[in-house]
Amino acid sequence: MTYGELTDRLAQKSGTGKQQQSYAVLVPVVEEHGELSLLFEVRAASLRTQPGEVCFPGGAIELGEDPAGAALRETEEELGLGASFVELGPALGRERHVSGFWTEPVLARLNSGWREAIHPSPAEVQEVFTVPLDFFRRTPPEVYRCAVVTVPPEDFPSAALGFPEGYSWREGAFEVPVWFWENRPIWGLTARIVRRLAGCL
Repeated sequence: MTYGELTDRLAQKSGTGKQQQSYAVLVPVVEEHGELSLLFEVRAASLRTQPGEVCFPGGAIELGEDPAGAALRETEEELGLGASFVELGPALGRERHVSGFWTEPVLARLNSGWREAIHPSPAEVQEVFTVPLDFFRRTPPEVYRCAVVTVPPEDFPSAALGFPEGYSWREGAFEVPVWFWENRPIWGLTARIVRRLAGCL
């Protein structure tokens, strides 16, 4: 194998979001009465993962998709809003989940008529609601610092690596921001995306 072949293979792998467990979400902005708001979903209680949590529409990036395409497809599947109701904006910068996958948030404005056109899928979405963007600008989130501890398997070769008594692993940490809007908690990865957006204001 040559260096050129190696870089070609790496480029091919980086172009397929599915292999890297990448996800995309749409960050929908609505403009009403001179005020900007963010549109959120509450995940259906029947879902296997993260039931009842507040999030943005989105999901896994499929083979051949870019983040914007995946976000649009998922938004139509979850909310019934086709591309004609969505005006895509810039990407907001990737966010890494503590479990290792990447999420690509894409900012978008919902065009007029979205309220009449929206039809959430009952299998995926329990409800939708909006929050004024100014709320996030004026209200700092509660921030919790969570420890990340390395627990090696029993057969980890500590002795062979020169640590017969075990290795002194460094402890990591990650922040979990939390907002409450009318008793709805907006937290975790979704809140980190919102915090980044609010920080631009």
